[in-house]
Formats: sequence, structure tokens, C-alpha cells
Amino acid sequence: MIRVTAIMSTPLSPLLAPLFSSAAMRAICDDVAYLQHMLDFEAALARAEAATGVIPASASGPIGKACKADTFELPAIAEAATRAGNIAIPLVKALTANVAKTDADAARYVHWGATSQDVIDTATMLMLRAAIGALLTDIDRAVAGFARLARQHRNTAVVARTWLQHALPMPFGLKLAEYAAALHRSRNRMKRLRAEALALQFGGAAGTLAALNDKGLKVGEKLAAELQLPLPNAPWHTHRDRIAEAASVFAILAGTCGKIARDVSLMMQTDVGEAFEPSGEGRGGSSTMPHKRNPVASASALAAATMAPNLAATILAAQVHDHERSAGPWHAEWPTLPTLMLVTSGALAAIVELAEGLGVDTGRMRANLDTTHGLIMAEAVTFALADKIGKSDAHHLLEAASKIAVAEKKHLRDALIGDPRVTAHLEADEIAKLFDPMAYQGVSQTLIDRLLASTNE
Repeated sequence: MIRVTAIMSTPLSPLLAPLFSSAAMRAICDDVAYLQHMLDFEAALARAEAATGVIPASASGPIGKACKADTFELPAIAEAATRAGNIAIPLVKALTANVAKTDADAARYVHWGATSQDVIDTATMLMLRAAIGALLTDIDRAVAGFARLARQHRNTAVVARTWLQHALPMPFGLKLAEYAAALHRSRNRMKRLRAEALALQFGGAAGTLAALNDKGLKVGEKLAAELQLPLPNAPWHTHRDRIAEAASVFAILAGTCGKIARDVSLMMQTDVGEAFEPSGEGRGGSSTMPHKRNPVASASALAAATMAPNLAATILAAQVHDHERSAGPWHAEWPTLPTLMLVTSGALAAIVELAEGLGVDTGRMRANLDTTHGLIMAEAVTFALADKIGKSDAHHLLEAASKIAVAEKKHLRDALIGDPRVTAHLEADEIAKLFDPMAYQGVSQTLIDRLLASTNE
């Protein structure tokens, strides 16, 4: 048979998939790639059972040779799955028929002692392993990019905003170091997931491996070694915490990407103009307004971060299985998990673009610090004055001076210098120095060092 490609390759539309996923993840979630993982299980099972004497040694070769995904007709398998209840049943039937064409005796031993869920769940584990590898590659790039920017801008002052309002000055490098550290924490979660949650699924019809008599564990050990997956203590057909953990880790990463994208899209606003996505021909334009430079990468990341939590919620809800094999919740995982993987990859791919190509307007950052005519430094002056007269009195004086500055449209510094209640305790040059944004950054430089050091742990 020649593979027919008329069916959708991923759970996302081929037209929209590039907007919301990375090319690497699309290849991983491709139907043919997934089918090959299922066939890899079948080939490895035959080798493991031949090695342990469960099936004739002569059977594993013909079975392995037939396990080539591009020799199967996907639409036929998909259509048959609507009657069988899953794609493994028609796949095994087709595999058996293919093996029989060359070796009728070997065909008798296809899928020996396994169940459909063993095939599908193990294929999912293999897909997850590949997905984690692809995500780790992109996380490495993003962390490195933001760490480089953090070092470059550790002495660049920018407005720190709370409730979308000007709050205090901060080093832009601190913001960037926080991005790097947050992504690194997801990197660690991914590594732990790969080490602890991925596991072979092999239990037979009801999780007892009864069809293999006393050789079930020996076959399982060989099969796990063949596929380079850990052998769990027991089959986990209706215990879906491994899948749920993966979904949670993906959704957290997507959320971190969304937070970074939100910041960048806000900094790109015309009225802010502090940082910008990479520019290029045809990038970020409008269909009607030629002057526009839209935050297109941020938009993709934000869209993905919006979808990810609900996809993860479906996986979490699908943990509730009945008895030893379940109908329904397991099926809900099949389209949901790959979609979550895809949108997470899309969010991260967008963030890689930002980390490696973010444009920074330091002049605009400085200008924005001065937008409130010194009000952003009110806390700095308050605490300097509080050392002389106490915090409560200092707060009242700064509050009064701020109102005067706003009413008379003057700089807060000038309002303070003109108030003898303030100059009685602070000289004019002392007041002026308090309006240097980088002189009021607390332990920011130490925090930058700590955050960047954490990305190497």
C-alpha cells in the first residue's frame, strides 16, 4: 500500500498549524510518525518475545520488516477505527495481513500477548519523549537569548509597572533575567518529566500479562530495553497521572511564554515603544494600514497560552477511568495531548524569536521614566526623608509635594526644593541625586546575578 496523505497530519488545520506550532513539533505529532511509534512497539515486542522464547525466533524478522508506516493506508485505518474503537485494532489487523504475505507462520505471532492500549500508550510515551527533546532545544535557545540580553541591559533603567501604572524604576536586565529563570524552571520540569514520567505500557488485556504465563516480566524487561523506556512496577492502563503530569508541565511552559509575550506586546504599544519584536519583510504589517508594526510573535504565543490551560484541563479530567480498562476518558487524550504539545511548541517558538531578536529602545525607556515628571521617584525621596523625620510625616510631605507638582505642571524635584519643610532636612543637591533612577534599585543587581546563576543549575 502507498500512504495516502489526504487526512490531516496534525490535530491543527494545515492552514493554521504554522501559526500555532513549531515545524519540529508538527513532524513529531504527524500521523505517520505516530503510526511508526506504534509499529516500533510491535517490532520491539516481537524481538523481545523471540529473545525470551515466547515466540519462534524466526518470527521476529518478518514482523519487524513489515513495521514500516509508509506501507499502510492511513485513511483505511482511520475509518476502521470508528468501528473498532481505536486505531491499534485495525493497525494490528493490517500488520498481520502484511506479514502473512511473506511469512504466514510469523503472522500468527503479531501482537502476541499485548493489548491495544499497550500499543497506543507506549506510542504516546515515544511521542512525548521526542516532544520533550524538541522543547528542550528551544528552551535552551530562549534562556540563552534572554540571559545575554539581561547582561547587556543590567544597567538600563526602565519603568516597573504595577496595575499597568508607573511604580518604580528597575533595571531592564532584571526583567529579562526573570524571563530566563522562569524558562529554565520549565527546562528542569521537562527534564524531570523525561526521567520520571515516561514509562513503557505493557500489561495485556487486563494488566496481568496472563497470556504470557510466567514470562510477562521478562518480556517487559526486554521490550523496555528495546524501546529505551523505563519499565514501571506494573502496567498503568487506568492510572493516568503520567499523562496528566506531562500536560501540566506543557501548560506551565505555555503560560510562561504567554507572560513574556504579554509584556513584549505591551512594551510595543505606540505610547510605550520600549521594546520590539524582530522586524522583517512582511512581518507584523496590516492589510490596510501601511505604518503598522504588530506584535505577531507575541500574538501567537498569547493565543497558544490561552488554549493550553483548557487542553490540559481535559487531560486532567480524563484521569477518571473505571476499573482496569476504561472507555471514553482514554479516548479524550488522543486528540487533546498532541494539540497541547503543538500549541506549547508554538508559544515557545515565538518566545525564541523574541529572545534572539528583541529590539530595545533605551532612549524611549529613559523618556518614559520622566513621563510623570519625577513622581516615579517619590518613594525614594520618601524613605530618604523618613530617615530624618519618620515615615508618616515624610509620606505626608511627599503626598503634598506630588499634588503641587501635578497641579502646577512642574517636576517633583522642583516642588520639593521649593518646600522649606523638605529642605530643612535635605539639601537641594541631595534631592537632585534622589532622582537618578539607577540609584534606587535596591538589590536588583544581586537578583540579576542570582537569576542568571540559577539558569546554570
